[in-house]
Amino acid sequence: MRFDVVTLFPEMFSALSAWGVTGRAFEQGLVSLKTWNPRDYTTDARRTVDDRAYGGGPGMVMMAKPLEDTLDAIAQDQGAKKGPVILLSPQGEQFNQQLAADIHKLDIVTFICGRYEAIDQRLVDRRVDREISLGDFVVSGGEIPAMAVMDAVIRLIPGALGDAESVAQDSFMTGLLDCYHYTRPENYENLLVPDVLLGGHHAKIADYRRKQSLELTLKRRPDLIEKAREQGLLSHADEAYLLSLQNKTGF
Repeated sequence: MRFDVVTLFPEMFSALSAWGVTGRAFEQGLVSLKTWNPRDYTTDARRTVDDRAYGGGPGMVMMAKPLEDTLDAIAQDQGAKKGPVILLSPQGEQFNQQLAADIHKLDIVTFICGRYEAIDQRLVDRRVDREISLGDFVVSGGEIPAMAVMDAVIRLIPGALGDAESVAQDSFMTGLLDCYHYTRPENYENLLVPDVLLGGHHAKIADYRRKQSLELTLKRRPDLIEKAREQGLLSHADEAYLLSLQNKTGF
């Protein structure tokens, strides 16, 4: 999979390409990354990429022309096989695991990392296919959100993780939050690992973890329970357990 990223700070992406799970994916050739600085596509001595906003107001606005020229260069470099252009933006649709799965199906994707107050809307109208937000908050630029999206996507690429089951058991993959996890020692500060996890009975462990996942999701993200129902992801046993929890706890 190929990522092209439009950014004023290309050095930031070494955090993604050189470390951890994502770094290994790059080493294995499962994914590639090319960064493109809009300042390289300006024509003035100051390499200007922003200007004051029409209508006044605080902050500067990224200019359309340098960004469009950058996108033209990317398109030429990509050749015949092109992918969508995604802008990381507070106004975008909220990113989730399903969006990560959708992007994972692509061979090529281009991300635009905005800076300053905004990007000239005419560039967005002309060249952006989709806008994505990490949530209802604002950060200083699109680089960190882009890396978060890319990390979530790279994890889904076969071979990126040492154990494919790690992806299958992640939160949201089944529509629910993940269960709790434990490791050695069995007794930590008089807190014990649940007995069922020590017994080696795989069916009982799976049932215990499923119930933990249901309970945690009902408590912290009841909206996900409703979505899972709508998508037919809950079994009769799941519903019976949820009902018992609601009767017992009043969730």
